Amino acid sequence: MRRLFPIVLLLTIAASRQALAQDADAKALYGNNCKKCHGVLGNPPQTMKKKYPKIVAFDAPFLEKHTEDSIVVILTKGGKSEDMESFKGKLSTAEMKAVAKYVREMAGKAKPGGGD
Repeated sequence: MRRLFPIVLLLTIAASRQALAQDADAKALYGNNCKKCHGVLGNPPQTMKKKYPKIVAFDAPFLEKHTEDSIVVILTKGGKSEDMESFKGKLSTAEMKAVAKYVREMAGKAKPGGGD
């Protein structure tokens, strides 16, 4: 048992570092690909709301309707309107999954009615 403890400890530390790196990568991916339209915290800026009236905010109603998988589908195929482009050629499936997870986490923290 004493021999296993250091190994388990190292594996736990490695997994924690990997999770932190993935979170940082997801935030960077969101910042580079989504922030311009959807805002820093998932609340689209007024300029984008005027330009794209159907743009969604990542808020409680969004969370109710969208799983991580459904967000990946949107990222892959684009949105229902022509305004939301597909990221199929720009992001890998793993990157889309990371962004989807980040969006859902951000949506859970969003303040109602606030714009960025």
